[in-house]
This record gives sequence, structure tokens and C-alpha cells, in this order.
Amino acid sequence: MARLSYDFIKGIYKENPVFRLVLGMCPTLAVTTSAINGFAMGICATFVLTCANFVISSLRRLIPEKVRIPVFIVVIATFVTIVDYSMKAYFYELHKVLGLFIPLIVVNCIILARAEAFASKHPITNSLADGLGMGTGFTLSLVVLGSIREILGNGTIFNVGIFPDAYLPFLVMILPPGAFIALGLLLGIMNKIGERA
Repeated sequence: MARLSYDFIKGIYKENPVFRLVLGMCPTLAVTTSAINGFAMGICATFVLTCANFVISSLRRLIPEKVRIPVFIVVIATFVTIVDYSMKAYFYELHKVLGLFIPLIVVNCIILARAEAFASKHPITNSLADGLGMGTGFTLSLVVLGSIREILGNGTIFNVGIFPDAYLPFLVMILPPGAFIALGLLLGIMNKIGERA
């Protein structure tokens, strides 16, 4: 039980995909113009990561070594297709905003890395805990980054105004340079916290 807890918790802080491992930068920088976008992308990636880990761990002894990467990609692509069509059917406006970044989950290095480094070598329960933990860490990172950018760039959080009407938004924060500025500051803060821990 302690091992399962560790496999889950490590993805939230110690091996956080965005702030500690610096993986998945493309969707991290592109979709975090608002907290809701970050949350939606994080949930999609978490679903794919957890399901892919489950299937790959279940089949790990049956997958030949020479074709493991193509098999991993097929498994991941299957769950990405489910997410893509579900988003298009039930959350069309959000799907339009996230656009190309949903299909690009197939080649997201976080998901492929967890399949190769963890799910293909560990039992199902540990792989599920790892997938959920990494996905939760990724989602939290995107929400934090998206919240900072949305608050400073729009004066809102989850599309709810939090500043008086007189607030002048810092528009650069919802533009691409704002993503780099916010991410750089957050990485610096996480590194300082890591040095003290």
C-alpha cells in the first residue's frame, strides 16, 4: 500500500511532469491561456495516461521487445481518439479551443515515457497509481499556470471576474511570451523549493 501511495504522490511533486521533469512543454505553453483550458487538457491527458498504463501493464509480458514502441503508440492513439470524439460530441466549444492539441496527446512525451519507463515494467495497480499521479501532477501544473495567466491577463479565474472593472489586464500574459514568463518563474520557484526540501 505504501508503494502505491508513493507511485501516486511522486507525480504530484517529486516527479511532476511540468515543474520537475520539464516534459510536455508544447501543450503546457499553448493551452494555458486560461484555467479551464489547462484543466480540460489535464483531464484529457490523465485519462489517456491512466488507461494506456493499465493496458500496457496488462499486456507487458505479451508485447515483443522489438515492437513495444509501435504497440505503445497504438494503445495511446486508441484512447486519444476516444477523448477526441467525446470532447467533440459533448464539449464542442472547449474542443475548438484545444483544437490540435488533443490529437497531439498521442505523441506527448509524458505519456510515452510513462508507458516505456513504468507501465511496461510494473504491475497493473502500480501502473494505475503512476498514471493517476502523473496525470494529476500534469493537471495541477496546467491549472496553476493557466490561472496565473488568466488572472493577470484577463482579471478572471475560470471565467469569473475577480478584479474591479477598473483593472487593466496585463495582456502579454495571455500571449505566447506570457506563457514563457509564467512558466520560467514557476520553474524557478519549484527549483528553490526543491533545494530546501
